[in-house]
Amino acid sequence: MTHNTLFQAKHQLWLKIAFASFALNDPRIKSRLYEFSQIEFRHLKWLAQSLYEENTPYDYERDPHFSIENETSFGLINHLLQAIQTVHLSYPDTPLCERMHHDEEYIVHTLNAYLTTTNDERITAFNRSRIWCEGTLNEVETDALTLFLFEELYKEYELIMVYFYQHIRATTPAQVTHFQDLIDESHFHLRSFGEMMAQLGILSLPRTLHPRTYQITDREKFLKGGIVEEENAKEECKKLSSAIGDEKLSAFFEFINFQESYHIEIMKKLLKEL
Repeated sequence: MTHNTLFQAKHQLWLKIAFASFALNDPRIKSRLYEFSQIEFRHLKWLAQSLYEENTPYDYERDPHFSIENETSFGLINHLLQAIQTVHLSYPDTPLCERMHHDEEYIVHTLNAYLTTTNDERITAFNRSRIWCEGTLNEVETDALTLFLFEELYKEYELIMVYFYQHIRATTPAQVTHFQDLIDESHFHLRSFGEMMAQLGILSLPRTLHPRTYQITDREKFLKGGIVEEENAKEECKKLSSAIGDEKLSAFFEFINFQESYHIEIMKKLLKEL
C-alpha cells in the first residue's frame, strides 16, 4: 500500500466510524464510536504531517463504491471491523503505524464485545422516511430541513478537510490554534447535522472533494471567501429557524448561527496573521 493509498484508507476509516456513530441508536455505542472516530482523525493528522514533512503528496480521493449503509447494528459493526482489519494489514513498520495499530486493536476489541453484549437492532438512518420526531414537522418544513441538512453536512465536511489541509501547513502558533478551533467547531456541526439526518432516515456520506477545493495557493483569497461563505451560512440558519415551527429546532439553528459569527472573527484573525 502506497503512502497516498494508506492516507485514503485512513480517511475513509475516520468517515466510516464517525457516520456509524451518527447512524446507530444505542446512546452508549454512539458516544464510544464517536470518540473512536476522533482518535482516527488524530491518526489522519499525524499521517498527513508525516507525509508533508517527507514532501510526499497525498489527496482526499476515496473509493467510488465507498458506503456504510446497513440495515442492522451488527451489520454495521461488522462492516467497521472488516474495514479496520483491511487497513491493519497494510501498515508499514513505523512508530506511527505501531501506535495506530494498537489503538485499533482496542477499537476491534470493543466492537467485538458489542456483538456479544448488545442486541442487534434495526437501523433506520438510511430508510428515507423523512419523519422528524413522530411527525412534528409538516411537508414544507421537512423539505426545508432536508435541503439544509444535505447542503450543510457537505459544507462542514468540506470545511474540516480544507482547514485540516491548512492546519498541516500552518507556519505560526496562532495559525495552528485558529485552524484547530475551526476544525473542532466544524466537527461539532458535522456530528449535529449527521445525527439529524439519521433521525430523518436520510443519512449519507458527503461527496468527494476536488483537489482545487483544498489545495489553496492564495490564503488571503481563501479566507475572504470563507468569511463570505460563513455569512451565507448564517443567513441560511436564520431562514430555516424562521421557516420551522418546532421550537427546539429553531433554537438549535439560532445557536449554530451565533457560532458561525465567531468563525468569521477567527478568520479575520487569520487574515491579520497574513
